[in-house]
Amino acid sequence: MATARAAVLLAGFISSAILLMPLQWLGLKLGLPYARALPNRYHRFLCRLIGIRVTRRGEPHKGSACLIAANHTSWLDIPVIASLEPCSFVAKSEVAGWPFFGTLARLQRTVFVERERRTRTAHSRNEIHARIAAGDRLVLFPEGTSSDGNRVLTFKSALMSVAQLTVVNGEEDREADLVVQPMSVAYVRLHGLPMGRYFRPFFAWYGDMELFPHLWEAFSLGPIEVVVEYHKPVTIREIGNRKALAAYCEKCCRDGQARALTGRWPEVVPDGAALAAAEGAVRRLAGAGV
Repeated sequence: MATARAAVLLAGFISSAILLMPLQWLGLKLGLPYARALPNRYHRFLCRLIGIRVTRRGEPHKGSACLIAANHTSWLDIPVIASLEPCSFVAKSEVAGWPFFGTLARLQRTVFVERERRTRTAHSRNEIHARIAAGDRLVLFPEGTSSDGNRVLTFKSALMSVAQLTVVNGEEDREADLVVQPMSVAYVRLHGLPMGRYFRPFFAWYGDMELFPHLWEAFSLGPIEVVVEYHKPVTIREIGNRKALAAYCEKCCRDGQARALTGRWPEVVPDGAALAAAEGAVRRLAGAGV
């Protein structure tokens, strides 16, 4: 059954992507509006196909230019995050040359950066800034690599320098600080049961793992649940400098992943109006003899 499941899912994944590639290419070539929304819809379909249930906590920043800083566990992060809202990603330059996946990345308007060449950092920063200033929502993985899913690695601050640049704030035609919002991604359940430290690396893609064998293994294991949490957005002016910004985002992602893996979420204390409404409902039920 596991082999049959993997074969069906892999065939569905590849065939659906091949069918949509020409449509997305044409949309990008002609500058058609649907080219931004199509990847989001495709990734929602892909999550349903693979059997990924995504639970969102928190709210994405709205109203101004924003860079997302997320922890990185697997290639599955791409459909998981992109299923929540239209976005593009920042990836290492090697991805552009990957068979099939490199094409998918280019069709989602990925920004490719040379992480090993520090002299290219300013160029990459300016490209990221230009895309965000044009209204794109970009997702950056500041760890620079993926982890085993049980921990968050140290966030590198180099590309966080993009937050030092301002953007024009819409119709008001004035400059505003670029907002950075941390996002934590955690793989929490397999077949409805806690995934645990043993199974989580089967979905994490890191180290020297070959992509296609890992893809097959992940598809064969069954439906999973992922928790994505949007954390408090900040600006570099509020934090102080890019290293402090990287440390803040890292802490948010580490805390968010820990909450998701343990299931220990802080209690939500109702505000005064909600509390009064709840007490009124209880009194009405008591008066009715319920």
